[in-house]
Amino acid sequence: MTPRTIATVLILLFLGCVPLYAQIAGEPFYLALFGRVLVYAIAAVSLNLLLGYGGLVSFGHALFLGLGAYSVGILSHHGIDNGWLHVLAAIVVCGVVGLISGAVVLRTTGIAFIMITLAFAQMFYFLTVSLNEYGGDDGMSIFQGGNFGIVKLDDPLALYYTSFVLLLVLLFAMHKLIGSRFGMVIRGTQTNERRMKAMGFAPLPYKLTAYVLSAIVCGLAGVLIANLTLYISPSYLAWTTSGELVVMVVLGGLGTLMGPVAGAVAFLIMEEVLKAWTEHWMLVLGFIIVVIVMVSRRGIIGNLPGDSR
Repeated sequence: MTPRTIATVLILLFLGCVPLYAQIAGEPFYLALFGRVLVYAIAAVSLNLLLGYGGLVSFGHALFLGLGAYSVGILSHHGIDNGWLHVLAAIVVCGVVGLISGAVVLRTTGIAFIMITLAFAQMFYFLTVSLNEYGGDDGMSIFQGGNFGIVKLDDPLALYYTSFVLLLVLLFAMHKLIGSRFGMVIRGTQTNERRMKAMGFAPLPYKLTAYVLSAIVCGLAGVLIANLTLYISPSYLAWTTSGELVVMVVLGGLGTLMGPVAGAVAFLIMEEVLKAWTEHWMLVLGFIIVVIVMVSRRGIIGNLPGDSR
């Protein structure tokens, strides 16, 4: 096995064993912390499809995380606790918004693309702030997690392993997708879009499909974060959340399968450690991330020998 494969196995084993350690140590905090890691890892993997493989720097990806969370919150507010309906609502809303916004933003490149994705996210951010019935700027508590029949996300352990299994499925699907013809076109478009057009491929439909898929997956992460915190807030759609997702992808390794997962683990663990150490943790965290990226420009996973994906 290559070092990258070994790192992948070790990270997944570590995440899979967290509940066991939390139970033995009597520390439920670890279950909540790494449950959050799993959710943000899923969101980061979805962004990696655009940023890492497509070269599309989306600075508004938190839009879909927030839409997924609000799909749960709004339905729960009206007494609908059926988890399948929550998921369906998130998929439909994120898919439609992703399709409409993607059709606009993908006709631009560079700074224009970054700014328009940010603009869409900010539009919905201020929309959620104005929804006074659902808490407005203060957000809103959710009194019951999603009910999937046998699995109820009120149970922290069930929620954790639901997130873990979804991450495993997503990583497997991403591995197959990137190795497929579709994935090759997306990666080829990032390298040289003009050459892909000359070969007879129309990049826009491929990029739009990737954009919508990324939006839907991030929406599922939003469903999970709403069940994890039992709370929804406009902060989920804020540009700072989008920035954190970008940092996780870059920190772990752009265009690598496990990079976003490693980045989420590293980023959120550093955040918790520094919060306990100093009230100026953001300053210290920013400095550490700058140093890591300058020393290791390909990211944590990207520097390890292995499959280029």
